[in-house]
Amino acid sequence: MEYVFIIFVALVLIVLASCVKIVPQAQAYVVERLGAFQATWDVGIHLKMPFIDRIARKVLLKEQVVDFAPQPVITKDNVTMKIDTVVFFQITDPKLFAYGVERPIMAIENLTATTLRNIIGDLELDQTLTSREIINTKMRVSLDVATDPWGIKVNRVELKNIIPPAAIQDAMEKQMKAERERRESILRAEGEKTSQILVAEGKKQSSILEAQAEKEAAILRAEAVKEATIREAEGQAEAILTVQKANAEGIRFLNDSNPGNAVLQLKSLEAFAKAADGKATKIIIPSEIQGIAGLVKSITEVGNDKTIQD
Repeated sequence: MEYVFIIFVALVLIVLASCVKIVPQAQAYVVERLGAFQATWDVGIHLKMPFIDRIARKVLLKEQVVDFAPQPVITKDNVTMKIDTVVFFQITDPKLFAYGVERPIMAIENLTATTLRNIIGDLELDQTLTSREIINTKMRVSLDVATDPWGIKVNRVELKNIIPPAAIQDAMEKQMKAERERRESILRAEGEKTSQILVAEGKKQSSILEAQAEKEAAILRAEAVKEATIREAEGQAEAILTVQKANAEGIRFLNDSNPGNAVLQLKSLEAFAKAADGKATKIIIPSEIQGIAGLVKSITEVGNDKTIQD
């Protein structure tokens, strides 16, 4: 009997222990009683009725990421391509998530594929390749509305890859290559243009500098000639002034000495002699000088007679 009692106590303890549940962080438990929904357990310790209550589903409340395989879509201009999407979602209502839809991840995948086909069907190829943000926003809004009854909140949808057909890829690569070559040609032409402009500007600047240098040299030469002419004129003026001063001094000296007529006539004769000491063929002799010449001749003859008598 003791063994039976021990076994019974052990079973009771095991059952009681199984009725104590601890819900970890970022999780929620959906509890059913006799097959019907009973409650949703949040984080913490909880007790359930043995053999009556059961944990129907453990729900993860963290934001989850699902990467779906590429889906074939057709654009408005009848180009078939493949696009794979990444969906970021979070469970906001564990009860709706548990009872809203069977296999919710598959439901989201199918809903993503159909929504993507509807959106891409209204766009052409070029718009599809350049409108990722618009497509992401439209898909997020559409999926969020559709998954709300399932207790799921779609936070973000991203187009991971857009894979056009091989022929389209080749055409796009050729187009990109042609565009790069065009840009290269433009850049090369602009470089050559800039180089030519710089060379022309250099030549122009050099010509301007040479002209300025020549102008300054000519100005300096003219200034030098002007300065030399001024100095020469000043020298000549000073020489003339000196001569005039000397003549004035001589005249003043003569005036002060009160010379007689004989001296003046002799000075006139000396001046006549200097004037005649040239190559002139015709000289006009004033009458006063002729008288002086006669006087000189008489004096000379008297001197010669004295010499003969002696």
